Parts: sequence; structure tokens; C-alpha cells
Amino acid sequence: MVTRAYTVAFEGIEARRVEVQCAFSPGMPSFSIVGLPDKAVSEARERVRAALNAMAIALPARKITINMSPADLPKEGSHFDLPIALAVLAALEIIPSEEVANTLALGELSLDGSLVPVIGARPAAMAAAEDDRDLICPQACGAEAAWVGAAKVLAARTLPAVIQHFTGQSPLEPADPGEVSTNPTGRDLLEVKGQERAKRALEIAAAGRHHLMMVGSPGAGKSMLAARLPSILPPLSPSEALETSMIQSLAGHLDDGGISRTRPFREPHHTASMAAIVGGGRGAKPGEISLAHHGVLFMDEFPEFNRTVLETLRQPIETGEVVVARANAHVRYPCRFMLVAAANPCKCGYLSDANRACNRAPGCGADYMGRISGPLMDRFDLRLEVPPVEFTDLDMPATGDSSATVAGRVARARALQDARFEGREALRVNADAEGAMLEEIASPDTEGRDFLTRVADRFGLTARGYHRVLRVARTIADLEGAPDVRKPHLAEAASYRLAFSQPN
Repeated sequence: MVTRAYTVAFEGIEARRVEVQCAFSPGMPSFSIVGLPDKAVSEARERVRAALNAMAIALPARKITINMSPADLPKEGSHFDLPIALAVLAALEIIPSEEVANTLALGELSLDGSLVPVIGARPAAMAAAEDDRDLICPQACGAEAAWVGAAKVLAARTLPAVIQHFTGQSPLEPADPGEVSTNPTGRDLLEVKGQERAKRALEIAAAGRHHLMMVGSPGAGKSMLAARLPSILPPLSPSEALETSMIQSLAGHLDDGGISRTRPFREPHHTASMAAIVGGGRGAKPGEISLAHHGVLFMDEFPEFNRTVLETLRQPIETGEVVVARANAHVRYPCRFMLVAAANPCKCGYLSDANRACNRAPGCGADYMGRISGPLMDRFDLRLEVPPVEFTDLDMPATGDSSATVAGRVARARALQDARFEGREALRVNADAEGAMLEEIASPDTEGRDFLTRVADRFGLTARGYHRVLRVARTIADLEGAPDVRKPHLAEAASYRLAFSQPN
């Protein structure tokens, strides 16, 4: 007789169902696992054997074969321990095979039979809901998986507790979802002295999820400004929070099974590798651009990043997803993030400071900023020169609006975009609009179109640049509550777009 248990294998954020089959047959006593397992899965037989021995359950002196179907799908990770144990226990007729076949299980076994938490509980719960099955997982994963309300999640501390559930001796109670947190940063825009134009650019970027490039000498406040961006971003919507947490679950970044409504803010170091930024490595794990999904990816010292890494950002910025292709894996991750880059104007950083000018100017600046290719620079909606701040300015009183005030304006602009793009799954903010939709929502009047024509002729605005100016202008109009895009909106949008451009 063949008994069956069910679990999942991960391909990106997708959890594919895997059928774990167990059969006893005559022959030399052995315990083999087939179906393209990796080393961690192959070692499951020793963990399962020890856990069963700890409960005084002896395996029969027969040939035990575990097959994981589909056999051509790579199986990676220690979460296959529990479904293998359940299939063996069903074959031993200790637990009813029909009940096991109606559940989906994942979890790692200790040698004493306790269950160890594993990554991917939330995607597994989604797969269980689609198959109309209950999910059985370790206790530490229950709060995380329970957020998927469509699936009944049963969390157990030990394998004996799972057995008692199936035999009816002590049924497991459904797990409760973890806490919702907002994680306030405690950083306020009022703490930034001066830099009013930079604050305005941050507000526009936050309202429409536009990519922002800041260039300025060391100490001008670029990193300080970027660190306060989360304080003005609206909280994640329930659907966005679920998407983000699915990626964090696969990366093992969820704490206490909770779900955060705060948008991700990732700031990788400039020495980070391609796999760390884009994704890859063993198992093709998500990288920083996917961990920043629906949030901010802040890349300080932008020209110092590896040129290959920078060029790889070009396609994800446009499409909102990245495909990680490896010899044994081909997975797709979402990555709709806001890219905020900061750079010094030259290698020494003081190209624009008359008191400390580099003796290699202006070639030093051209060489340094030349590390950023033209096509990549063209993808920044907002380009900003951040002037240095004099130490005497630090004694001046705070100016501008607080983060709470700015966040209110950003929230109202986002609400207008939510209503505008309602029913369009691929469109959520102005930065996503393109083609006919962009023409519909951001078509300028005659005066504005004439203005853009003059700008394009004088500064050589590309087709991509033209569309990005329209998107930013639409966001500026939303911040004002204006129904149409007018010349003042286009003028402000173009001023940020042409910050580093030279007239023809």
C-alpha cells in the first residue's frame, strides 16, 4: 500500500504542491528518498528515524521508499521532514492515511521529535488554501501562516502532538495570526535644517513612487534625507502587506509571525554582490530589490556599486519584476520599489565647493559620474543637486513641515491614485502609468505642451524622459488636488528632470 502526504517546494514566491509517497516492500532493510532531493532532504531519513525512535516507534525491517512527486522538481530545504514522517506513520497505520492526505505539512524535525521552524510558512498556507487543505506546521510558524485566513493552520510543538491530533486524542487548536505593527522610525523631516527643495523632491517621490537621484558633497544631508523617507510614506495596504510578507517569509525575515504595515526600507552597502542585490545564490533566493518590494531601495555611494550590478537594475525598474536564472533554478520575484540613489559629485566629493575644489576638476566629476550609464540615469524621474550646509545654518530654527504634515499630503495624493486606478491590477501609482493610460491622466493643455516641446528641443529630452516628466507632473497635480496637468506642474517636474542636463 502507498500512503501519501502533501507539502510544497518553492519557486520564487510560488509554492508548488509536492506529493510525498511512502511504500514498504520486501528486500534488504533500507530507507531511500527519491524525487530530486538536495542534501538537506536526503538527510531527512536520519532525522525521521531518530524522532520515531525517541517515541519508541521502530521502523520495520523492510525496504522503505519515499518518492516526492513531481520527480523533476528540485526539492530543497529541511521542511520536508514532517511530511515524510507523516507518510511513514500512515504506512505504519499509526495515524489514518485519509486524514494525512487531507492536510499539507511542513516542518523540520529534531532528533527528540520536536518541530523546528522553517521558512516559507505563509506561501505554504496560500497553497493549502488553494487546495482546500489544512496546514500543519511548527508552533513558531503558526502565527505567520495564520494570516492567510482562507486556510486552517494547525501549529504543533512536537511530532507526538501531531500524532495525537490525527488520532483524536488531543486535537490541535487553529493558530492565531501575529500582531500588526507599524514600526515608527522616530525620524522627522523637521530635523533636517534647510534643504527645502530636497524635502519637496522627497514628497513628490513618495506620493507617486518616483525614482530619485541626489548628488551633493559629503555632509550635505543626502543620507539624512533618505532615512526620513519612511516617515512620510503611507502604510502598506492589506494586499501589499501580504505580498511583501510572502517575500520576507521566504527570506526568513519575519519576526514572531507578525505582519508589518511599514514599507520596507533596504540600504545595501556598495560592496554587495550581484546575488545580494538582484537575487540568486543557493536556491535562487530573493535579493535586496525584491525585499524592497512596495518600499524603498536606498543605494548610497551609487557610483561605487559594481557596474554590472547597476546595469542589472535597468530592467527591474521598468518591469517591476526580476527573473533569477540559474542552472538549477529559474524563478521570478516581484520588485516594485522606489529607487533612491545618492552620490558625491566626484571622487573626492568637493567638486562643487569653491573653497575645497579638486585640482582635477572638471574631469574628476565627469569620470566619477560616468560610472552611471546614460540609460540607467534616464530612468530616474527626479534628479536633485543637494547643496552643502554651512555649520552656521545648524543654529537656525527648524523650517518646513513635519513628517506628519507631509505624510498627510502624500496619503491624500495616494488616495487619488487609488481611485484613479481602481480595478487595474498592474497600476497602483502614477509611476506605473504608461501608453494610453498616461495620455489619459496626464495629457497637458496647449500651453503645457508648447512648454514641453521647447524643453525637449533645448535639452534633448528622450521619449522616456518625456513620459517621466508627465508622470511626475501628474503627481505634483495630485499633491495640489488639481484635476488637470498644467504648465506650472510641468515646469516643476522638468526642473527636477533636467538637473544634470546641458542645453544644446
